[in-house]
Amino acid sequence: MTLLDGARTPGAKILVSGGSRCNVTNAVVSERDFWGGTPPAIRRVLRAFTVSDTVAFFREIGVNLHEEADGKLFPDTNRARDVLNALLREAEAVGVHVLPGHRVSDVMPQAQDAANSSASGGGFRVVTNRGEVLASAVVLATGGQSLPKSGSDGAGFTLARRLGHTIVPTTPALAPLLVETASSIHAAISGVSQPAELGIWIDNAIAMRLTGSLLWTHFGISGPVALNASRHWHRADLEGRPVAVTANFRPGAGFDDVEADWQRRAIANPKTSIQSTLASILPASVAAAILGSLLLDGRTTLAHFGRDDRRRLSRALVEFPLSVRGSRGYTYAEATAGGVALTEIDAGTMASRLCPGLSCVGEILDVDGRIGGFNFQWAWSSGFVAGRALAAS
Repeated sequence: MTLLDGARTPGAKILVSGGSRCNVTNAVVSERDFWGGTPPAIRRVLRAFTVSDTVAFFREIGVNLHEEADGKLFPDTNRARDVLNALLREAEAVGVHVLPGHRVSDVMPQAQDAANSSASGGGFRVVTNRGEVLASAVVLATGGQSLPKSGSDGAGFTLARRLGHTIVPTTPALAPLLVETASSIHAAISGVSQPAELGIWIDNAIAMRLTGSLLWTHFGISGPVALNASRHWHRADLEGRPVAVTANFRPGAGFDDVEADWQRRAIANPKTSIQSTLASILPASVAAAILGSLLLDGRTTLAHFGRDDRRRLSRALVEFPLSVRGSRGYTYAEATAGGVALTEIDAGTMASRLCPGLSCVGEILDVDGRIGGFNFQWAWSSGFVAGRALAAS
């Protein structure tokens, strides 16, 4: 087996993942953690190589994992470099020939090479910047387009398309979102993190609600909940559908819940100001920014908080508009949405249904997971399924 890597040193994406700690997988992974593709196919692949299998595999190659918040599993050493080194050592131990600096520009089925009269009708000619490689089978594990400096610059999609595959239009996923400065509070509270629920509105109706940590930044919003929301904003925008994002600063609560809470607080503490009350619920800077955006005087006591102003604040706390205008793009995205249509892949082997001898695994496929180690698990599971099938053939 030969591994062709266009980068001079392999594993760049592993090294930068999880803040250079490598979020290897998650404690609980199911098809519900992914978008794109078809749930039954995703489930079949994940069940073929489970989280337990992943943990055991890494333990066998010298990388013990521990669980952190939200089920994220990291190496005990907290070093992504240790994960990469262990994988490279294991590859060498089992006889994989790793060739860095070999960028593939074309994959040509032998049967389609009309210029080669001696072609046997099987296998592939793999064209690289350092010459050609003959292969009986080819696995495309090129990644998508996210973090292009790591090597996943979308070239794999071109190869798959040439080999007959449909490429579901791609967009960034797990990318920080850009918010219009003139209509938002983000610039004033950059660096502040808080729990929030983001609502994704498509065609003027709520399409989904996502909950998690929100990080305000100088350009807009980031943090797990914003990263997860990015793929949905991009997919709607790609389809030309009206899309909007709102923030609920009282996750799980609705307008009526917040209204009732204000009334209870007014009865219990009528002399307390709006500002101090709101700052007991949200970060103080966020509370001040929200009140400022509504032109409300935070010094007003709860006893003198008028009904109309109270209702405006309640509405803002559960549906604060965020004028998202895009994301920071593939350069900062952690994953790619879209890719090789999963319906064209046999989920039991990861083999192409269109090109005999070809398999596709990982992010090149139209499958993307939420943040938390899920995309790595998809890579391990799909890679295992393809490897097992090829070994048995």
